[in-house]
Amino acid sequence: MSETQYDLIIIGGGPAGLTAGMYASRARLNTVLVEKVATGGQILITDWIENYPGFPEGISGPDLSDKMLEQAKQFDLHFEYGEVEKMALEGDVKSVMVGDKTLTAKAVIVASGASPRTLHVGEERFHGKGVSYCATCDGPFFRDKTVVAVGGGDTAVQESLYLTKFAKKVYLVHRRDQLRATKILQERALENENIEMVWDSVVTGMDGLFGVENVSVKNVKTGEEKKIAADGCFIWIGILPNTEFVDESLEMDEWNFIKTDANMATNIPGVFAAGDVRSTPLRQIATAVGDSAIAATMAEHYIQGH
Repeated sequence: MSETQYDLIIIGGGPAGLTAGMYASRARLNTVLVEKVATGGQILITDWIENYPGFPEGISGPDLSDKMLEQAKQFDLHFEYGEVEKMALEGDVKSVMVGDKTLTAKAVIVASGASPRTLHVGEERFHGKGVSYCATCDGPFFRDKTVVAVGGGDTAVQESLYLTKFAKKVYLVHRRDQLRATKILQERALENENIEMVWDSVVTGMDGLFGVENVSVKNVKTGEEKKIAADGCFIWIGILPNTEFVDESLEMDEWNFIKTDANMATNIPGVFAAGDVRSTPLRQIATAVGDSAIAATMAEHYIQGH
């Protein structure tokens, strides 16, 4: 294998990237982690996490991020801050262009995560203060409270049903007069007395002093506007993988999530993917950590074998 600056390049500094960095550096691989903005990923805007093992009292997103970063740094993980512009992944030497720098390595792990589609109605100010994109993560915080859910597909309906385990009332806002979810999910939602459908409507805004207190909706047919008193708003209108920089030779699914096998290996030898960016049925901190432990170990084996 030709000479390179690093053994391994990891793209993304969320839980997946930091875990991969810790495993790889601990295995004495010369590893660099590339992060666009700040390490931590989406957990930086997560107010409280109570379903991550080892923290029975729960932990704030920023605190968990700090602990992961501190642990990764103990093993001399290198960091490069900047946006990945381009990749060249074929062959023994992998190249990743970060700004005006070109980094080379024997293997690459893509752990760049995914971003939820947003409504663009000012919900950014309520991230971690009532606005959520994950019922599994945040549903328990809304026990006996009222929430608004947005969307009409399988995820929106399934997650809304899950929310009824905690919330006393779920208003499901959908821009059409019928759901797009599979029939059985539709039936369950329509039969659930804790779910009230808000048909032909879109969310136009939300307000509150310290967190979400009201969600504004508009009927797209009549133009009627109203405010729904609610303690939170869950948005499920899709999720976008952060793969805009990815080499086109890397195989992706129809939604542009990276395809991998059970070893987190992609279709290109020496290139792995982990966490939310890969095609997976569940996107949680715990699954990102598990993915990355596998990816880093398999990357080590790949490098040793070559």
